Amino acid sequence: MANDKVNKVVLAYSGGLDTSVILKWLQETYRCEVITFTADLGQGEDIEPARKKAELLGIKQIFIEDLREEFVSDYVFPMFRANALYEGLYLLGTSIARPLIAKRQIEIAREIGADAVSHGATGKGNDQVRFELGYYALQPDIKVIAPWREWDLSSRSKLIAYAEANQIPVPKDKRGEAPFSVDANLLHISAEGKVLEDPATAAEEYVFSRTVAPEQAPDTPTEISITFKGGDPVAINNVAMSPATLLTELNRLGGENGIGRLDLVENRFVGMKSRGIYETPGGTVLLAARRAMESITLDRGAAHLKDELMPRYSELVYNGFWFSPEREMLQAAIDNCQDMVNGNVNLKLYKGSVVITGRSSPNSLYSEDLVTFEEGAADYDHQDAHGFIRLNALRLRVLGSARRKLTSL
Repeated sequence: MANDKVNKVVLAYSGGLDTSVILKWLQETYRCEVITFTADLGQGEDIEPARKKAELLGIKQIFIEDLREEFVSDYVFPMFRANALYEGLYLLGTSIARPLIAKRQIEIAREIGADAVSHGATGKGNDQVRFELGYYALQPDIKVIAPWREWDLSSRSKLIAYAEANQIPVPKDKRGEAPFSVDANLLHISAEGKVLEDPATAAEEYVFSRTVAPEQAPDTPTEISITFKGGDPVAINNVAMSPATLLTELNRLGGENGIGRLDLVENRFVGMKSRGIYETPGGTVLLAARRAMESITLDRGAAHLKDELMPRYSELVYNGFWFSPEREMLQAAIDNCQDMVNGNVNLKLYKGSVVITGRSSPNSLYSEDLVTFEEGAADYDHQDAHGFIRLNALRLRVLGSARRKLTSL
């Protein structure tokens, strides 16, 4: 695409080596104005240095935004209403952050009249797909520049050499080869590549930053309660909190108790398997609590259908189809059954485990009178079970008779 005319490009900018090199490369290759956008999604580091770095590189329009509340309320919580797990294990921490970044890039591009957007995702990963599907869904005619698919800066040494040749500051601690790649936001932190590429080799303890090792967690359990309203958590221990504040607190509680570590080999959308080390302490606690809350407030049919839809929903999020009509259709169906998911769940956090100790709801479908082994409700007649079983067994009896005839021939 380097031959295409570009006037203004909005770059998703972290201030790190890769995106700083990309910034300069865009200026040189496309001879265009570069606008930087840096999002605070709760990655746990100061993002203001990105402003100084962009200014140093001659950028006039710099956007730095705190999107933590929007991230949790409009992306993380809707996804959790689906109890989403990719391939049965992954809580989609990286996947769910990309559509919000893409959305803000497109919005900024419209505000300032930019005709292109750019990202720093590599040509082997999922993120290039996630970013670009988001861009095109929101603005079909936008130009997308993906430097890692265009340039020849194929190694860290080449990136550093380019940076030095163009007076781009490279801190001393960034000059060596990083042992692994990290992505972080308020929902999770992931590590992959380099020393983690062999799936047969256990990750060293230095890889983990948000959770203590379960065996090093406190010997006394931490007991908490989570309050839900309309399917979303709204309070911890009866203290009301905003979405981002609540997830931050769950991260602290889960991390202190060694909860939320995952060593996973997953199937990337682009076709290869990859090994990742994930830490999602708050999300792990939240998923357990949500399922407990739904266990007494969702009708069996709705609950089972949700579980059937979940893998499809999770795959759409993982593959970057957040803005697709099918994801929105699934979201509408899922949200439709959340009005009764209200109440409190009690949990015990202990050495890497989440144990549900109680759940209660003003909308509970659980009837102690119906389920008791003692004399219970008149609504349940034990004799009704005879006809129920006979009717459900009818096809099996017919099939069994036919098979007996077949074997006797």
